[in-house]
Amino acid sequence: MPDDQPELWTIEQAAEHLGVQPGSARGLLSRRGIRRAATGSHPVSGRIVALYSADQVRDVATNRRPGRRTDLD
Repeated sequence: MPDDQPELWTIEQAAEHLGVQPGSARGLLSRRGIRRAATGSHPVSGRIVALYSADQVRDVATNRRPGRRTDLD
């Protein structure tokens, strides 16, 4: 496989990198305009899943403002 292929992550991998649950990761990526880059087979279950550009997920994580829970004040 050529080295110039982009690294693709499942939503679970993206969520882990972002430090959120998969459902929250989907919403966060959607709000930032990140769309799936491809579809592929899940590495464990084999089901068809959306794959996201790891570089785009990293950019979102880098530029993400930390949240603050106001209900704990």
